[in-house]
Amino acid sequence: MAEQRSRARDRARGRARSSDGGGFTQLPWRLLENPYPPYQVMSDDEIEAIHQASLKVVRDIGIHFMHPKAKEILAAHGADVDPGSDRVKMDPDLVMESLSTAPATFRVDSRNPERSLDFGGRSLVFASVGSAPYASDMERGRRVGSFADYKDFLRLSQTANIVHFCGGYPTEPTDLPPTTRHLDALLAYATLTDKVIPAYSLGRQRAEDAMDMVCILFGQSRDEIGDSAKLISIVNTSSPLRVDGPMLEGIMEFSAHGQVICVTPFTLAGAMAPVTPAGALVLQNAEALATMAFTQMVKPGAPVIYGGFTSNVDMKSGAPAFGTPEYVKCTLAGAQLARRYKIPFRASNANAANVPDAQAAWESMMSLWSVVSGHTNFVMHAAGWMEGGLTASFEKFMMDVEMLQAMSEVLRPISTADADLGIDAIKDVGAGGHFFGTAHTLERYETAFYQPFLSDWRNFESWAQAGGQTALERANTLYKKVLADFTPPPLDPAIGDELAAFVAMRKEDPKIEI
Repeated sequence: MAEQRSRARDRARGRARSSDGGGFTQLPWRLLENPYPPYQVMSDDEIEAIHQASLKVVRDIGIHFMHPKAKEILAAHGADVDPGSDRVKMDPDLVMESLSTAPATFRVDSRNPERSLDFGGRSLVFASVGSAPYASDMERGRRVGSFADYKDFLRLSQTANIVHFCGGYPTEPTDLPPTTRHLDALLAYATLTDKVIPAYSLGRQRAEDAMDMVCILFGQSRDEIGDSAKLISIVNTSSPLRVDGPMLEGIMEFSAHGQVICVTPFTLAGAMAPVTPAGALVLQNAEALATMAFTQMVKPGAPVIYGGFTSNVDMKSGAPAFGTPEYVKCTLAGAQLARRYKIPFRASNANAANVPDAQAAWESMMSLWSVVSGHTNFVMHAAGWMEGGLTASFEKFMMDVEMLQAMSEVLRPISTADADLGIDAIKDVGAGGHFFGTAHTLERYETAFYQPFLSDWRNFESWAQAGGQTALERANTLYKKVLADFTPPPLDPAIGDELAAFVAMRKEDPKIEI
């Protein structure tokens, strides 16, 4: 019996033990599942009212699909395409019949099989900041994103176990030519990380290049790679009521080959959407339903994610606001709508702070609680997002990793095994004693609680004597240590050479007009 208890303790320590990686103590890599019931901010009848109003928008007002081939596909499936414009109307039955083929759960493969990801159900995936035009840190301040910054964020994302993959270009590498930027960006991603590949839906040629590079990375043909998803692409509607041509070309390329499309309307209440939360949700849902239905017309069964990004604007300035009560409620409601359609849901760890200060922390924590309690499956911008998405912050990245790790520990259920109930320890200590020296405590003290790497729990005197660093200063020191200690994941040299040769070949004839 004692031996069995010892083995059980070892297993528990193995699950909870922090591992030193990349210069900081972090939790081991693991896929996350949410064991708790989802929080519902709206009743079933209220969700149904949003659903019915959304279908009415799609049927009576229509969505503009701004691409001739997309309109041909829609018309072939029975949509009402206005011959004089881009407006497309769909009968509710057509929308729901199309969506019925979308998978409720699916897996996305990584070149490192241990880093493959599950989406849907109770899964929870964190992706780092994506698409920020600026980068910032304490020394160099806010600046236009560069390829060097881009690669450093890839290194951080690869190192952080709680960051399951990058949600796109962490910061835009603006010092690279726009016509070939995607080639260098994807090559860097394939060599500096072994996590799931993101690709942009920015026209047919960029999508084809991404597919070709993924085929090289996995050693598969176009036909073979469609058997399981290998990349994820975000498609933002151009709210209100439009899906533009480059995004549609991305859908037609990626969905046709079984790759993941995450449809995310950009519906800011009071600006690109009605000022009321309910009205903004109706517009979000209408755009999402119509666009997700289109992915299934391209290829029934193609994996698709419902993305929610509804928040509000500051009515005094028009600036986007995030981590607000309205953002929380719309995120929770969006997740309820996605569950109604049995489609995985995406939201974001968003804030509108200009620097990684207390505002950034509380707005991010508001966002994180909404995505976790609402059973979001895919969290974009989970680490590093600042300034409403305009800036990727190196210090905020480390602060977010701390919050994400803490959230992942919240998802560990409380054990009520006999040994964990502590009755013998309570009996041993009795009234008025303490538990520091009990066998029960000594067996568990190393792994009993989550140990932060960024928070400083020392008293004021000890903290001051050690230099009195703020959390921001500690994050700055830590991110630089992670970069200094970084080692790229192994990659077959032949695959690396083939990818580099492909990029060199494509640069000779980009075939992309700006």
